[in-house]
Amino acid sequence: MKRLYLASSIDRTAESIAKDIGKDHGTMKLAFITTAAEAETGDMIWLDNDRKGLVGAGFELFDYTITDKTKTDLEKDLKEVDVVHLNGGTTFYLLLQARKSGFDSWVKKAVNKGTIYTGSSAGSLAASTDIELMKGTETREYEKELGSYKAFGLVDFIALPHWGNKDFKDKFFSQRLDFAFKQDNKIILLNDWQYVKVEGDMYKIIDVRD
Repeated sequence: MKRLYLASSIDRTAESIAKDIGKDHGTMKLAFITTAAEAETGDMIWLDNDRKGLVGAGFELFDYTITDKTKTDLEKDLKEVDVVHLNGGTTFYLLLQARKSGFDSWVKKAVNKGTIYTGSSAGSLAASTDIELMKGTETREYEKELGSYKAFGLVDFIALPHWGNKDFKDKFFSQRLDFAFKQDNKIILLNDWQYVKVEGDMYKIIDVRD
């Protein structure tokens, strides 16, 4: 049975996720995939915060990038991983590297076999059906090479993070809502204290403040 935890900010939700996974989470090996952050510039304190949040919740993790990896590399490097965590950054860049490396195929098989998938921001979006609603001027260089907006498709909805966060308000109202406004889109808006818990075909939104 597939299990996913899709968050806006994993540093705020990691403890709740760890409790839901159960007492064995402390013995699980977690791959902290930093790839999406490689396309970012400036202060990336959020990357450290997310890492610290998972460690503080009791996970044993190691940093990993899928950039320049092959399918053979992935099979070898990630074969003993219990949890694969995709962190935030640029979703288009993450998806491009996933396709180049074959990670998109690897992660589908892994999740179906029982590997737990956790995501933060871009990592949650990548698990969704597609990422068209994230396009903008800063993504054009990746759009051409991608050719489509198809994401991993691990779930049948789009987990849209950071709803209500004032730092993202301009992007939401200047571009994202226009692309999101389609009847075929099945969107879950997540604030920074929420995550979607997925078990098999069941999913629910959990707010850690409740």
